[in-house]
Amino acid sequence: MPTSSARRGALLRASAVAAATAVLVSLAGCSDSGDGNKDRSKDSEQGKPKDLASQKLDWKDCPAPSAAEGGGEAPSPLPGGAEWQCAFMDAPRDYAKPDGDTIELALVRAKARQTDKRIGSLVFNFGGPGGSGVTGLPSLAADYERLRSRYDLVSFDPRGVGRSVGVECEDDKQLDAYYAEDSTPDDAAEEKTFTDGLAAYSAACEKNSGQDLPYVGTTNAARDMDLMRQVLGDKKLNYFGISYGTELGGVYAHLFPKNVGRAVFDAVVDPTQPSEQGSFGQAKGFQLALDNFAKDCVDRGDECTLPGSDVKEIEAFIVDLLKRLDKKPIPGIGSRELTQTQATNGIAQTLYSREYWEYLEKGLDEADGGSGQVLLSLSDSMNGRGPDGSYSNIGAANAAINCVDYKDRHTIEQTKAKLPEFRKVSPVFGDFLGWGLMGCSKWPVAGQWTTPDVSAPGSAPIVVIGNTGDPATPYEGARKMADELGKGVGVELTYKGEGHGSYNSGDKCVQGAVNAYLLDGKVPDDGKVCA
Repeated sequence: MPTSSARRGALLRASAVAAATAVLVSLAGCSDSGDGNKDRSKDSEQGKPKDLASQKLDWKDCPAPSAAEGGGEAPSPLPGGAEWQCAFMDAPRDYAKPDGDTIELALVRAKARQTDKRIGSLVFNFGGPGGSGVTGLPSLAADYERLRSRYDLVSFDPRGVGRSVGVECEDDKQLDAYYAEDSTPDDAAEEKTFTDGLAAYSAACEKNSGQDLPYVGTTNAARDMDLMRQVLGDKKLNYFGISYGTELGGVYAHLFPKNVGRAVFDAVVDPTQPSEQGSFGQAKGFQLALDNFAKDCVDRGDECTLPGSDVKEIEAFIVDLLKRLDKKPIPGIGSRELTQTQATNGIAQTLYSREYWEYLEKGLDEADGGSGQVLLSLSDSMNGRGPDGSYSNIGAANAAINCVDYKDRHTIEQTKAKLPEFRKVSPVFGDFLGWGLMGCSKWPVAGQWTTPDVSAPGSAPIVVIGNTGDPATPYEGARKMADELGKGVGVELTYKGEGHGSYNSGDKCVQGAVNAYLLDGKVPDDGKVCA
């Protein structure tokens, strides 16, 4: 579930796809009209940019990712030699003023292999909010190659992200200091430093991107997707949303139920939870994932390098390590040290996928010995920091979208009152996510909703996948999303596994069910379980 945190949001809600890709590289080397998304019948038609729907996209070979997208090299050719194509789509800055200023949204596509059996476009959002789809889709394309047989695979940088009028806040040097600050203050002096940091960050966002902040929310992103559907020439939107992408997909289905084609939601956000409950759920979810990591460590016996003969002892070691780092950071990378905040963030990064547990073990072991390089690399990856010290705008976009979506603005008194509950469910992440409730407290734009409306009567079936071991979007959210979408719309599929997401786990049962629906239109049985 999304948190509305300008800092922790960027840490724990960054797209798992982008984070997982970045960590390998690292270790190897605002409301729109003030009405939220209510009143579907009026909102879906009001200010519809009919002239923009007929625009023609100028598809070209994709350039190297921009700094805001994380930098790097242009995407490699697809299997068979086909090249990725990129384009920009014009959209209204403010849908309440469709004849006003427009903005450019960056798109990427890989054309379907079987043109004679082509269904249409399949649009992806990999999460965040704040993750670049223009870089995310090419980096993860191998996982979805089967779907390219009959679909053009398409993704985009949502407004505020990457090359789509990317939100800018603090510069690289300021962000280094910001992400190193103590995010779990212990006394009045540390509390002042913490709140001053939030205020300075929010002020920088307003100074550098103030004109765009009111318009970067999820409701406008959903409207952008319907415009995109028309521009791509599709009668229906076929969609694959992951993590935050499920919230975006739910809002789209609510606004445009008759335009939903075949859709899949994976790693599902609970749409019934306000941001505070979402953060609380994440605390439990990350603690569960850490418990599973510790159990695996115990089961491996002497192969595991961490001290402790049972789960509680291993986690007590982690808690003690974090307390030591709170008192005295250790050498990290170059002149930068590993702080308690960065270590906690690095630990969270590895819990998005079981594949990264080995890095968690290595990072904890080395930090215990006085070297913070691995955990700092992991934290950098989550924050969008490249090896050259430059940051993508994933953190800034994450804060901007969260804070314009959610109304919650916690005071320091309200936050401190909640900390005991957070600590009770997670001795490792409780304080971290509890203090994160204040992330939007200084934001210059009001939020739209307490929870998004995702009810979608009349929509085509939407397959909703919950992973029992998901740390970032706890399993229970899938059932809640299916229920909120409505009877006959939400179709729940359970995967008994680990990590953030299910389709990309490689599980043949999950992939078979999803492929059968997206490629052949066969809706899985509601309640199907893949063990």
